[in-house]
Amino acid sequence: KLNIGVDTLQHGIEGLTYLLTESSKLMISEIDFQESIHVLGFSDELNKLLLQLYLDNRKEIRSILSELAPKLPSYHSLEWRLDVQLASRSLRQQIKPAVTMKLHLNENEDQTAQVLQTDPATLLHLIQQLEQALGEMKTNHCRRIVRNMK
Repeated sequence: KLNIGVDTLQHGIEGLTYLLTESSKLMISEIDFQESIHVLGFSDELNKLLLQLYLDNRKEIRSILSELAPKLPSYHSLEWRLDVQLASRSLRQQIKPAVTMKLHLNENEDQTAQVLQTDPATLLHLIQQLEQALGEMKTNHCRRIVRNMK
């Protein structure tokens, strides 16, 4: 009926879907949405229709996206223990430390526990990597990204 190719129609629908989902995720204002679609070169009438479509459906799109989002476990508490093996039958003078952690998580209103064991050197490396990641979050670039994600 439209006298266009299947690929053209599919790309058009995917583009429209992407435009509406990303705009709804970011909850952009009417002015920002209009500026975003103005660069696409559509007619003023089509721009008004797209704006109205966005305004009518953004809350519903956000609710659908929140339902589709993966439910990740969240932190509840942590128990830890330091074990040190000082000697064995074959080696009388050895020191073999190990850190055992029990991580309690909340997952869909259920509590689960994960037991992890590592040596102190690996744990220190993990701590350094996490501190480096937290330091990255304080940069202006990351702050802008996080602000736009809300």
